[in-house]
Amino acid sequence: MAACALRRGLLSGVSKYSRKHYHRILSVTDINISFEVYKPRLQCRACGLLGGVPQKRFMSSRNRPEGKILEPVGVFEAVKQHGKYETGQLFLHSVFGYRGIVLFPWHARLYDRDITPPVSDSKPEPPGAHGSKEVKGKTHTYYQVLIDTRDCPHISQRSQTEAVTFLANHDDSRALYAIPGLDYVSHEDILPYNSAEQVPIQHELFERFLMYNPAKSPPFTPRDTLKAWQEKNHPWLELSDVHRETTENIRVTVIPFYMGMREAQNSHVYWWRYCIRLENLGSEVVQLRERHWRIFSLSGTLETVRGRGVVGREPVLSKEQPAFQYSSHVSLQAPSGHMWGTFRIERTDGSHFDVRIPPFSLESNKDDKAPPAGYTF
Repeated sequence: MAACALRRGLLSGVSKYSRKHYHRILSVTDINISFEVYKPRLQCRACGLLGGVPQKRFMSSRNRPEGKILEPVGVFEAVKQHGKYETGQLFLHSVFGYRGIVLFPWHARLYDRDITPPVSDSKPEPPGAHGSKEVKGKTHTYYQVLIDTRDCPHISQRSQTEAVTFLANHDDSRALYAIPGLDYVSHEDILPYNSAEQVPIQHELFERFLMYNPAKSPPFTPRDTLKAWQEKNHPWLELSDVHRETTENIRVTVIPFYMGMREAQNSHVYWWRYCIRLENLGSEVVQLRERHWRIFSLSGTLETVRGRGVVGREPVLSKEQPAFQYSSHVSLQAPSGHMWGTFRIERTDGSHFDVRIPPFSLESNKDDKAPPAGYTF
C-alpha cells in the first residue's frame, strides 16, 4: 500500500531535506514530472506491508527502500507563497508525510514568542506566567483537512489521528467523542499536488463532503453537507489563536479550542481541548520525559500538574523524526483561564533541560447554546 512508501520513502525525505531542498524538488513540476510513492508487492521488513522486487529511485538512493516499486500518484504543484489553498486541494503534509485534502481555511492569530514586537502591538502575559515578554499577534492561515486513512497507522506514533474531539450531546458531562482523520494544518505544511483519480483520498467523509467536478481546479468541490456541517459546528471547530515558542532548538506550538459548557452537580463546567506540537529544530537527539503545567482559572484557583511524558508517551525527537503532535483536554468551573508550563527534555548523555510551553488563554464562546453536531448532517 502507498502508506508504506510515505513512511519509508517520502517521510524520510521530509525529515532529511530542508525546505530549500523541497522547493527544488517541487520545481520539477515545471516539466510535468510526476512524484511517485511505493506500492508494495512482497514483504516489507520495516512495516510488515507487502512489497515488490523491481526498484526505482525517489529523491535519492539513500532514501530508497529495498524491494519496492514506484507507481505514479500525482503531480506536485507550485507551493503558494501568497494567498490560500482552496477547498478540494490535495496535499502531502511536509512534516508528517500523510496524504490529505483541504476542507476549508481558518484565519488564526499567531503569537510567536521568538519574535520581539513593539509593545503597542503585543499581548500581555497571564498572571504568574514565566517571563514578561509580550507577543504580537499576526494573522496566519490554517486548514481543516481530511487525512487519508491508509496513512493513519504509519503516523499514529508521531501524530494523533483522532485529535479533533467534541463533547457528547447528552447528560454525561465528561463524555467525549472524536472524528477520526480530521486535522488542522498550517499553510507552510502544505505540499500541494493534483491527481487524475476521482477518489484520491480514502476517508469515510470524503464523498459526503466533496464531489468530483473536472471543470473546476481543484476538481473537488464542496457539497451542501460540508457547508452545513461547517456552519453548524463552527463554534467547536474554530481555530482563533496559535502560540509558539522555542527553547534550545525545541519549538512548542499550542492551539487551544473551546469545546462547550456542561452542567455537573449544580455547577457549570467549561471544556477546552488543546493541540501541541513539539519540533526538534536542531541535530541533537532528545526525548521528552516530563510535563509540568500551571492552570489558572478566573474563579481564582491555580492548579499544578506534573507527570511522566504526554498522553502516555515519552517521544524521541531526532533529525529523522523531528516532530510529535498530540491533543489533550482541560476543564474549569469558570468561563476563562490561562495555562502555561514546561516540558523536561533529556539529552543522550543523560542531562536535562526545560522547554517552555507558551502561555495561552482559555476563552469560552459567548454563544454557547447549540451543542456540537459531530456526525449530524
